[in-house]
Amino acid sequence: MASTDVTLEELEAAIRNVPDFPQEGIQFKDITPVLGNARLLDGSISHLLGEHTADTVDVVAGIDARGFIFGAAMARELGVGFVPIRKKGKLPWQTHEESYDLEYGSNTIAIHTDAVTNGQRVLLVDDLLATGGTAAAGTNLVAKAGGRVVESVFLIELGFLDGRAKMGDVPLRALVKY
Repeated sequence: MASTDVTLEELEAAIRNVPDFPQEGIQFKDITPVLGNARLLDGSISHLLGEHTADTVDVVAGIDARGFIFGAAMARELGVGFVPIRKKGKLPWQTHEESYDLEYGSNTIAIHTDAVTNGQRVLLVDDLLATGGTAAAGTNLVAKAGGRVVESVFLIELGFLDGRAKMGDVPLRALVKY
């Protein structure tokens, strides 16, 4: 079982600010120091899981690419399957697609049409909630495939970008908020 002895303050302290990446004016939140520290990685997974168990979640869906890191580990911890939500053109089977706007551009993500079954309870995970476009698109894709997002969880939330507004009534939780 993942450890909860890591504090949210420790996670926040490990997140590095990278100015002007990927473009001028953006303060990128670099999570690689969290990922590179086994104790912090383990603790972040535990905090992201929260109170969820295999009794409340049927599958974990992770959004490309850093959501894969947390999502696969969370699925393993729960003993449930993992569903990758990938950038357009990266999945080899029939897909549903959803386009959305980012803080600094636009993108399209996809899910296999058979990735979840009707009524499956899905825990959606990604590293960052910014404008909410990616997370809302992921939620829409899960619904198109027949599932229901029971909660969206993020390591980081950029609250000043109000991404929560795009998530509707989907429960949402973030560990570190800026």
